Amino acid sequence: MDRAAAVLPGARPPGWLRLMPWLLLAAVLTAQLATPETVQLGFAFAVVAPLTSLVYGVWGTSLVSAVMTGLLLVPEVRAAHVTGGDVLAFALIGAVSAFLAWVRARRDAQLVSVRTVAEAAQFAVLPPLPPRVGRVRCGALYRAAERTALVGGDLYDVQSGPYGVRAVVADVQGHGLSAVATVAALLGTFREAVLDEPELSGVAARLDRRLVVDSARHEESELFATAVLVELPGDGGCPGGDGEGGQVAARVLSCGHPPPLLVTEGGVREVAMEPGPPLGLGLADFRAPGTATVPLDPSCVLLAHTDGVTEARDADGVFYPLAERIVPDLDPVALVRAVWRDLSSYTGRVADDVALLALRVTRGE
Repeated sequence: MDRAAAVLPGARPPGWLRLMPWLLLAAVLTAQLATPETVQLGFAFAVVAPLTSLVYGVWGTSLVSAVMTGLLLVPEVRAAHVTGGDVLAFALIGAVSAFLAWVRARRDAQLVSVRTVAEAAQFAVLPPLPPRVGRVRCGALYRAAERTALVGGDLYDVQSGPYGVRAVVADVQGHGLSAVATVAALLGTFREAVLDEPELSGVAARLDRRLVVDSARHEESELFATAVLVELPGDGGCPGGDGEGGQVAARVLSCGHPPPLLVTEGGVREVAMEPGPPLGLGLADFRAPGTATVPLDPSCVLLAHTDGVTEARDADGVFYPLAERIVPDLDPVALVRAVWRDLSSYTGRVADDVALLALRVTRGE
């Protein structure tokens, strides 16, 4: 599974940035030597050490400050207006800068620790998807709207059970970290339902009940989600066993969610289906919509997505035409990566959570 790469606070700065204090010191020194003694550049030396504390730690800041102070002690370098008291003041500024670097390093270490714990918790909610589940090859990509988050308001999962391989792609109300609790609840419910429910409609009903219960518990009247459920044959050949040419019958059910796309070497088409109401609306008698049967063979990829893809816009406000811009690729991982690259190029910056899940049934190799 691909997720947005995040740079941890406190990570080692790039090499060019670590050269900046030395380059600044060299530039100020050169300017001092090249200008008449009547020109006062002492103030420029005073900013070198504080700026260094933003890049280096205690020892690096202390080294730059010591070099700067040593240079100012050389008569040929020091301007006539720079007195011994000024040099002492520069040395004190260097000492304070080293202390600030120590404070910054401690703060960054704490941020790294907090970030590591947060990432572990988010990976526990939405762990990486394996490249293969049973006979199904998987490719998935997730990008949260909040750049510092790994999980937002979208979810997907692929699980093998007694009734075949089942997958879910869903979009809960809201996005970002505020929706993570709902995402965790739905994923847990889905993983249990995969083992217990013989029909996709039963899985959808379990997800709906989970949202209704959580909404009542927190007195939230607008806790809902859209979802698409997919059922594929497992290793045991159930359900929808192999037909001619390794063709199988996939079952797809949508609860207010955009229908998946069928990607073949000859083109891309939307799966024809009648979506039902979203999950969690609190209807007195929830009835899951009927399932659509989609013939699949090893030359087809089923691509499910959230509306963060199709509702993304370019600079002119035009929605991203997913089906028109897909370049067919039978490798699920390569397909979702290509879609993300094209989406990023089309919009510049995607402002909503994005989830893509590509599935391809193999011949059992």
